[in-house]
Amino acid sequence: MTKLSKNLLKHTPMLDFNHPQIQSLIEQRHWRDLSQYDAIGEIYNYVRDEISFGYNADDRIPASQVFKDGYGQCNTKGTLLIALLRAVGVPTRFHGFTIYNELQRGAIPNHLFFFAPKRIIHSWVEIYYKDRWINLEGYIIDKPYLKQIQSRFAEDNESFSGFGIATKCLASPDVDWTGEDTYIQSDGIADDFGTYEQPDDFYLKHGSNLTGIKKVLFRYALRHLMNRNVNNIRSNGVS
Repeated sequence: MTKLSKNLLKHTPMLDFNHPQIQSLIEQRHWRDLSQYDAIGEIYNYVRDEISFGYNADDRIPASQVFKDGYGQCNTKGTLLIALLRAVGVPTRFHGFTIYNELQRGAIPNHLFFFAPKRIIHSWVEIYYKDRWINLEGYIIDKPYLKQIQSRFAEDNESFSGFGIATKCLASPDVDWTGEDTYIQSDGIADDFGTYEQPDDFYLKHGSNLTGIKKVLFRYALRHLMNRNVNNIRSNGVS
C-alpha cells in the first residue's frame, strides 16, 4: 500500500472543516458512520446537488463560506468537497487547470461574456480510494440544472459544450459516484497545472481569474446577474 502524506488530510484556512457549521452538518448526516464508499458517495451527492451551481465572490473563499452561500462553481464546490472528505478521513488533493471560456457561454449571458477571460482557472478533486487516485469533477453541475440543459439540447447525445458543461455525451455524462472517475467540464480543459496537496498553495501561486476593476465589478454586480441567469435556467429552462 502506498504511504500517503498526512497533508492530504490537513485542515487549512481554505479547508476549514473544523468550523462548527461544517462539523454540525457532518454529524447531522451521520457521514462518519458510513463505509468509506458510501461516505464518499453521500458527500459527493451533497456537494453536487445541494450546493447549487453558481458563482461565488472569489475562488479562494473557505469551505465554510461555500457552505453558507449554498452555491458554487468548480473551484469553490471543490474546496467544500475536499474539506468534507478530509473531515471523514478520505485523503484528497487538488488538481488545477484552466478551461476555455466558451464552455461557460449560456451560463454567462451573452451580454456579459466579454467579461470572461479566455482561459478560466478550473480544478477538480482527486481522492485516494482502494489504493489508487480517482478524479472527481462531476460534482460541479447540480442535477436540476443539468436536466434543464439536457431537455433543451436533447438532440446533442454526443459532444456538447456550453452552459458550464463540456462533455462527450450530454445525455449521459459521467457524473454519478460509482467508485470511478466523474467528469462534466473535462472536455474544455486548456492548461494542466498538476496536483497540489492544498488548494491554498495553488491559489497563492496562480492567483484567481480576475484582478483590478474587473474583480470588483464581478464581486459586487456581475456575478449576481450571472447567478440570476443560472437560477432562471434551473427553474424555467433555456429560453
